[in-house]
Amino acid sequence: MSPLICYEHGIHAFDAGYVRPMLAAVHLVVENGRAAFVDTGTNASLPSALAALEVLGLTPDCVDYVMLTHIHLDHAGGAGAMMRQFPRARLVVHPRGARHMADPSRLVAGANAVYGADEVSRLYGDVLPIDQTRIIEATHGLKVDLAGREFVCLDTPGHARHHICIVDRRSGHIFTGDTFGLSYRELDTDGRQFIFPTSTPSQFEPQVLKESIDLLMTYRPQAMYLTHFSQVKDVDAKARDLHRLIDAYLDIARREENAGPERQPRIRNGLAQLLIDETTKFGCRLPHAEILEIFAMDLELNAQGLVVWLDGQR
Repeated sequence: MSPLICYEHGIHAFDAGYVRPMLAAVHLVVENGRAAFVDTGTNASLPSALAALEVLGLTPDCVDYVMLTHIHLDHAGGAGAMMRQFPRARLVVHPRGARHMADPSRLVAGANAVYGADEVSRLYGDVLPIDQTRIIEATHGLKVDLAGREFVCLDTPGHARHHICIVDRRSGHIFTGDTFGLSYRELDTDGRQFIFPTSTPSQFEPQVLKESIDLLMTYRPQAMYLTHFSQVKDVDAKARDLHRLIDAYLDIARREENAGPERQPRIRNGLAQLLIDETTKFGCRLPHAEILEIFAMDLELNAQGLVVWLDGQR
């Protein structure tokens, strides 16, 4: 089971067990003996979720909410399994994602188109449907009450049109899914945290993503909780870096616009060089090959997302 990471304000995290250690986190918030999970990982995350509750002296009946930042399967693939284990829980999800949680067949088909059916089966197993009567559609500004603790759901497209971020009013912190990029703990250097955007297919909209980041910053958070991977601070500087790096992504994509069948691998190589340049400037002391291995999946998916974005500009 993944060890529990305990932050302030009753916020906890554990490894989702997805692909490699410290790639994806599941967050758990506890207030007055009641609990809410933010994102679920895959079905493989469920034993760690149950173990986290046990460590905190809670039972599955204590879970009031499972809140999804969006319905990509590394964030939501385990939602159906969790909801079957947590009989009192309601699922909170963007209105665009609600129907796919009730009937995940199209969601799985979309993942098959990106990854291939065999890989989807290996990574996610059976994605289980959720009773529609247990689903709350998280419209912009929706308030969710956990034993007197208020969460506010924000519509934050840019990474996906079914993406929300969740403001925790008690702490002032925000659960950001993929909107606030990727920050892997292996790259932490001298107490500082590296940040890198994600342009994963198929709904990457760079200007809209920047606007969503700006919306988050209007709440003046002191910390963000990323699914990839958990708590980051110094968020003002990271927001500026994300804006700058999103622009750099677009420059790399535009340079390869007419590269034909070599377009995606050339974009991937450009992103890899940007990553090495940025981590070097950041002062990261890991070997370049190790950094590229940490980001291997992201580089491939980001390149694919930028190809889709380029095609949408035509």
